[in-house]
Amino acid sequence: MSEIKILRRLAANKAVRFLLIFVAFVFNVGLATASNPGDHPLDYKLLATSRTSTMESELNKAAAEGYRFGQAMGGKSANGGSEIVVAVVKDDVPSAQGNRKYKLLATSRTSTMQRELQEAARDGYRYLEQTVFETAFGGNEVIVIMEFDPSRTNPQPSYHLLATTNTSKMQQELKEEGKRGYTLLGLTVGKTAMGGDEILAILQKD
Repeated sequence: MSEIKILRRLAANKAVRFLLIFVAFVFNVGLATASNPGDHPLDYKLLATSRTSTMESELNKAAAEGYRFGQAMGGKSANGGSEIVVAVVKDDVPSAQGNRKYKLLATSRTSTMQRELQEAARDGYRYLEQTVFETAFGGNEVIVIMEFDPSRTNPQPSYHLLATTNTSKMQQELKEEGKRGYTLLGLTVGKTAMGGDEILAILQKD
């Protein structure tokens, strides 16, 4: 069985998906709170919707209430439909710089995603997470969540998107980008607008 088929079978398992998102969320929050000796209480909220535009709106509404992004996953919910699920978290220490803002980039065409990534970066947004989401129309979209943090002073990053159906080709392209100083941020496998299984990698260079 090919590497792509193995990854797709794991991704298709709802129990595995939600176990992974729960473990990753708890681990990341644990790291954040471990460095905070005050042990501030945390408040969690789950956002779930079948529309990417609705999720962007809900994320920004939660951000206005002081929440920040935790983890995200796209997949089938208990009612049989496809949903994007995002966990957000809030502590009792308000940010002195203001609330964060979020953008959801969604497309079935990798060339479009590359352009939208860089446009968002020019507006001060940075990559947070990516997943593959099956839309209500039966197609598949790559979902990328980006965040604008008013406290961040880092320079605008450069993003590079790699997409191929061949694992050995992806390995070679990753090696080449690594030599240029690009860091791998996320890796997904899913059907694209071309109808085939495509590995999609997003890399960043500051």
